[in-house]
Amino acid sequence: MFLQFAADDKHCKITRLALGDLTFERVVGFLRHLEMDRGNHIRTRNQRLAAVHCLFEYIAGRAPEMLVVCQRVAAVPMKRVAPAETRFLERDEVQDLLRHLPCDGRLALRDRALILFLYNTGARLQETADLRVEHLDLGEFPLVRLHGKGDKWRTCPLWHQTAELLASLLQSLNPAAPSNAAVFSAQGRPLTRFGIYKIVRRHGAP
Repeated sequence: MFLQFAADDKHCKITRLALGDLTFERVVGFLRHLEMDRGNHIRTRNQRLAAVHCLFEYIAGRAPEMLVVCQRVAAVPMKRVAPAETRFLERDEVQDLLRHLPCDGRLALRDRALILFLYNTGARLQETADLRVEHLDLGEFPLVRLHGKGDKWRTCPLWHQTAELLASLLQSLNPAAPSNAAVFSAQGRPLTRFGIYKIVRRHGAP
């Protein structure tokens, strides 16, 4: 795309371009063209710029006469992108979601336990994917140990409703799950972060 832009700006065919035509000014013009003329999002602009950076890094190693131009292009910064708006459900919306979850079958039990566990603990997806049977204490005062970022562990209390669902889920396994087995699984394999995301998205879709 950048080479085609440079050729259009020079009013020549792309095959007639020379290294000297790949100027810093044309790089800046190309980035402006992406945002203003093509209406690209800043993230797309940054992805294109990353590719241009790679191109000029390659040129710098093979054409010393272009080094100054390549250094100027390498200094063009990425633009900051505002984070996506964080959305959340109110308590009555979560309760309505739980009321409408399927009730029959082991997958229904797993999904209900999973969503209630996430709501109860606020666990990250990776913490939930890494959860093993040995991390649960479902006794009189139920709790869970979560393995989070920075190899840190934290302990979180569980509601009795959550503990009862988790106990029912583990009891439904045949054969019984060993202590190092994943609590949440599909076809005998631990759920991944993306698998958990898909389950939550499917049940939470309006």
